[in-house]
Amino acid sequence: MKKIILTFLTILSVGSAFCQNREKYAKLVNEADKLYTNKKYLKSAHKYSEAFFKYSAYAQINDRYKAACSWALAGKADSAFVQLFHITHIEDFADLNIVNDIALSLLYSDERWNFIIDFVKTNKEKTDQYDVILSAQLDSVYRENLQFDFEIGEIERKHGRNSNEMRQLVKTINEKNSANLVKITKILDEKGWLGHDIIGERGSKILFSIIQQYADIKTQENYLPMIKEAVAKGNADPAYLALLEDDMALKLGKRQIYGSHIGIDVTTGKHYVAPLEDPDNVDKRRMEVGLSKYQDYLSIFGITWNIDEYKKELPELDIKHGIKQNIEK
Repeated sequence: MKKIILTFLTILSVGSAFCQNREKYAKLVNEADKLYTNKKYLKSAHKYSEAFFKYSAYAQINDRYKAACSWALAGKADSAFVQLFHITHIEDFADLNIVNDIALSLLYSDERWNFIIDFVKTNKEKTDQYDVILSAQLDSVYRENLQFDFEIGEIERKHGRNSNEMRQLVKTINEKNSANLVKITKILDEKGWLGHDIIGERGSKILFSIIQQYADIKTQENYLPMIKEAVAKGNADPAYLALLEDDMALKLGKRQIYGSHIGIDVTTGKHYVAPLEDPDNVDKRRMEVGLSKYQDYLSIFGITWNIDEYKKELPELDIKHGIKQNIEK
């Protein structure tokens, strides 16, 4: 029962916060799209930028591409290239139709254009080598979880956080992801850790997220060496290891190291940072493994990071979470 309740609260805590921000992001993008349709390209571009600045975690490749078109049509080549560099260098954009997109014609004579096209072609060659079947299976899990996130937000608004409808949804989510965990562990047992070169960045994220969010401590301990080896070989994001180690530390009655786990007070509904080791240096540790600044991460949950206040609350949080060691001296 305790594990079910914890899973329930975790899904609500993370799901509702992410859903709310995703909706805010979607609203800004929809406004940008309407401005684009009405040929108000500069206003459209600025609206896209506002969405990316405030809610970068939700930015999609297609949105950044449309932003690039808006900037180009507004005569702002530099800003257009910023978006194109992002999606070709980070997101592996591989649509060769970009070559003939009239909306980007302003950029054709710029020397940076050929650089972009070369990257698109390289990305295309790379994605063509992906394991198509595995990538499709993992992408299906990804889209399914996005839909669950949306449904959590909808049910919370209509029926409330503690409603029977919410409990039924969370039960469905847990059952579905338990089944997904079986699929994922089978893949890992048969093929080992699969990196970006085989299943793409999204596929790799799904592999990890299922292990991190839905596996018990024994299963996590089983696959931890595999993930460590993949990170050491550059075949997995170092941030994966940091997030998994945080999760395992809390399950083992220790403080987390990177602050990735956020709790929710069932009385007030407010989010808080689960017990964190050495709060003064959390940003240093996060930077070492490629995580964002801590305040940027906490902003997703509406938390303002006050280290002094947090350290005062930490002993009580330790008791609340059953932390057995690492008490502040």
